[in-house]
Amino acid sequence: MLNQENSMAEMKTNKKILNAAQDLLSKGGANAVSFDKVAAELGITKQAVLYWFPSKSALLAAMFIDWLDTEAQAAEKAVKSAKTANEAISAFVTEIVSFHAENFDRFRMMYLAPQTLKVGSQVSRKEGAMDEIHQATSKLYGYLAEKLDGSAAEARQTAFVIHTSVLGLVMMLALADSVSDPLAHSESELVNSLVARLIT
Repeated sequence: MLNQENSMAEMKTNKKILNAAQDLLSKGGANAVSFDKVAAELGITKQAVLYWFPSKSALLAAMFIDWLDTEAQAAEKAVKSAKTANEAISAFVTEIVSFHAENFDRFRMMYLAPQTLKVGSQVSRKEGAMDEIHQATSKLYGYLAEKLDGSAAEARQTAFVIHTSVLGLVMMLALADSVSDPLAHSESELVNSLVARLIT
C-alpha cells in the first residue's frame, strides 16, 4: 500500500512539473521554459525538477509525448460517434485543427521545434521516448483508420495523409498568427475546404 502511495505521489510530482512547463510555454513561448522558472512556478528547488528531468531534452520529450497523447485523445473523441468514413474525416479534421489552433506555441513545439532546433535527436535519446511517440501516433492514426475503408494498411496510410494535411493547414494558421497577418480565409472556411477535398 505504501509503495502504491509513493508511486502515485511521484506521478503527481512528475505531472505537476510537466503542467508548469507547459503553462510557461503557453504564456511566454519556448524561451520561457527553463528549470529555474519551472521550479519557481511550483515553489520547489531546481534540483527537484532535475531529479525528474535531468536535461531540457528529457523535459521536452516528456512534454511532447504528453501532447501527442492528448492529441490522440482528441482524435478518439472526435471520430467515436462517426457512422461513415466521411463523417469521421470531417470530425477528425475539425477537431485536430481546433486542438492546435487553441495553442499555437504547443503546436510549434510539437511539430516545428524538433526540426528547427534539432531537438529531435535529443528527444530520441531519452530512454524509450521513440517507443512512446510511436504508441501515441499509432493511436492517433488508428482511431481514424478504424472508420476508413480499405485494408488496415491502406486505412492507416490514409489516416496519416489526412493528419499530415491537417498539420499543413495548422502550420499556415500558426504562421499567420506569428506575424499578425490574418489569412484571406477564416479558419472554418479553410477547414471546410480541406474536408471537401479529403472526403470521397
